[in-house]
Amino acid sequence: MYQITRELAFCYGHRLLEHAGKCAHLHGHNGLAVLTLGSEHLDALGMVADFQLVRDRLGAWIDEHLDHRMILREDDPALPALLELGEPVYVVDSNPTAEHLARLLFERARELGLPVVKVRLVETPTCAATYRP
Repeated sequence: MYQITRELAFCYGHRLLEHAGKCAHLHGHNGLAVLTLGSEHLDALGMVADFQLVRDRLGAWIDEHLDHRMILREDDPALPALLELGEPVYVVDSNPTAEHLARLLFERARELGLPVVKVRLVETPTCAATYRP
């Protein structure tokens, strides 16, 4: 199998409800989505996928929906206040952990027609989560 990797950097904030530590508070990350795409065959240009196509599709979606936004669970008590203030928020149905965000990005990449094999979300220089089906 041929594989390529494309990295997409973005900034986001979140918090984890019911967490016993610091992550229970609103905080931010300089995240890095590391996408691995794969195919048994190369296209007519000799590629798995064009790197720019990955940026144009998933990178644009990240820019519009996740970059510089608070990513909060739908029942987060801070959500109504942030929405009332007009703050940019992306709402999810589970705690926005690195694991869940990696899966979200994987599923979105698939929906956008990318032959994604796995997504690794680097939350900090020393912490990352990977999703692959």
